[in-house]
Amino acid sequence: MGAVDFELRSEYIPLCDLLKYCGITETGGMAKHLIAEGMVLVDGEVELRKRAKIRSGQVVSGEGFSIRVE
Repeated sequence: MGAVDFELRSEYIPLCDLLKYCGITETGGMAKHLIAEGMVLVDGEVELRKRAKIRSGQVVSGEGFSIRVE
């Protein structure tokens, strides 16, 4: 997948929604599973909260992907 830039249009986006919108997972359920397994990092730290508020300036990453939120 590689690096993706995501333009935030509100104050924040829930982590599971971000993964789905950016095409990292096909469904929200798959995104929640990936997060629960500890496979998603936010700013370099493992994030286990499915609905963590991702804000502008943060980087979400995992195996084979990186999303920079702007």
